[in-house]
Amino acid sequence: MKLKNLVGDRFKERPADCVIDSHAFTVRGGYIKYVANGIYSLYPPMRRITKKIEQIIREEMDAIDGQEVLFPVALPGSLWEESGRFESVGEELLRFKDRNDSQMVLGMTHEEASVQLVREYGQTYTKYPFMIYQIQTKFRDEARPRAGLIRVREFTMKDAYSFHTSQEDLDRYYEICYKAYNRIFQRAGVPEVIAVKSDSGMMGGSVSHEYMLLADAGEDSIVICPECGYRSNMEAAENKTDNSGGLEMGDLEKVYTPHCKTIEEVVDFLGVPVEYSCKAVMYQKNSDDSYVIVFLRGDYEVNETKLTNYLGEKVHPAVVTPESGIAAGFTGPYHLTADCQVLYDVSLKGIEYLTCGANEENYHYKGLNIARDIGEVEYTDLAKIKTGGICPCCGKKSIQVKRGIEVGNIFQLGTKYTQSMNMTYTDADGSIKYPVMGCYGIGVGRLAASVCEARHDDNGPIWPISIAPWQVHLCCMRVDQEACTAAADKLYEDLQKAGVEVIYDDRDIRAGAMFADADLLGVPVRVVIGPKNLKNNQFELSTRDKKISELADLDHAVEKIQEVIRSLFEEINSKVES
Repeated sequence: MKLKNLVGDRFKERPADCVIDSHAFTVRGGYIKYVANGIYSLYPPMRRITKKIEQIIREEMDAIDGQEVLFPVALPGSLWEESGRFESVGEELLRFKDRNDSQMVLGMTHEEASVQLVREYGQTYTKYPFMIYQIQTKFRDEARPRAGLIRVREFTMKDAYSFHTSQEDLDRYYEICYKAYNRIFQRAGVPEVIAVKSDSGMMGGSVSHEYMLLADAGEDSIVICPECGYRSNMEAAENKTDNSGGLEMGDLEKVYTPHCKTIEEVVDFLGVPVEYSCKAVMYQKNSDDSYVIVFLRGDYEVNETKLTNYLGEKVHPAVVTPESGIAAGFTGPYHLTADCQVLYDVSLKGIEYLTCGANEENYHYKGLNIARDIGEVEYTDLAKIKTGGICPCCGKKSIQVKRGIEVGNIFQLGTKYTQSMNMTYTDADGSIKYPVMGCYGIGVGRLAASVCEARHDDNGPIWPISIAPWQVHLCCMRVDQEACTAAADKLYEDLQKAGVEVIYDDRDIRAGAMFADADLLGVPVRVVIGPKNLKNNQFELSTRDKKISELADLDHAVEKIQEVIRSLFEEINSKVES
């Protein structure tokens, strides 16, 4: 491919709306084109990258007995009604009606379609186990698309679905998929991707993991314990607290606290450490707008995923009205008369002396003891774990919270979909049973953008050789000199004959502009033919990551370049699990 014929432009200026580097580089480098909010077209370089990612995925899925299928993008709403998700899934699911007034959806995930495909096939135990997968366009009406291909509305995804006759067999295959996913990310050049325990969310099921690439640009919070290796998504991490050795029990005292509404203002005014304060966070249920008040230690935040899971329904931040009976900013559990559901977080358990709101404007209590002043209450884990917190696994105060980008996920779905959609099989003993399911997803475009986020410098991406758009970037420095052009043209032909993927820049432009474009394209091996080195029958050979920079003999150029390519592949493969 000659660079002068490559569709798409590259430019120097960073777009104002590109907050993270991968978004900026993929726009500046001619990889993606904005179409609408969260919707992009892919230029040839990005399409070449995603095709290579897809091939890695196919090879790994096929290696664990996956069979590739293809589901429709547009699906009848009746399928989602069978599973119960047509109503339960929120506005992320795009619903529409066709010309026959039939309810339709755009597939954001394909559990229902997978069950529909094999429902008749899997009627006897002899058909199991099996796994089907697809690489397909999906649409999720994301409320806040951001960061280029990191969070979009339309995207390409690999989703796989396995079917089993027992939980034990699902556990066995889940571990196989777990390892296959490790291999996929390792082969894609990001072996630092980690698997973390996660919340199953709308997917359902009891066991799930997310694969996270640690990055400051990530929007997910990852909980890590360096002492024992515990890893979890913030949404699923159990929060443990140690409230021993605190303030001794005292008398309950009502204190005038003028204009102190925030927890910081209250503890500062009262002179009590924030660890001995009880704050109130108010929500309303989406279903009926009834109030829910969560009381927790003042230095913690509510984990809304835990709260939603506990309530079994979604909530939103409360709009406190005068008729609610809630004294916003001064709410506490003692003598609370408002009509609301009250929940106590485990972070309050064992504290003998607390400050809290007095349910009266400009007043708080000092010395609250929940057991003495309120009585027996049920404590529930509803808070976010934080840095320095207690590890749920080893019990040490070693928790670290980092940022990450989710690049894949795997779920044990159980019988959630087979039972709701009446998929059954006849077992060996003649009994009728529901198959047990697992599902396994990877966002292709998001993975490409995540690799860019992890592998770049100030000038552009540094693509791993396994997914790079081309293997070699050939630059002819002086197209106005016949000897230079002839040498570069011949090397271009020889590389193509040898099966090397090469992008050839033979434009008549200044060296700075040529190298700036090469940096933006991020091709791992760079070959420069210039008149100075040509006098000695040499060329400049370097790698995008700057680990190699040398002069080489032009007569053995193809062999030398192939040797560097092999070494780059070997470096990646050395980190791939067997």
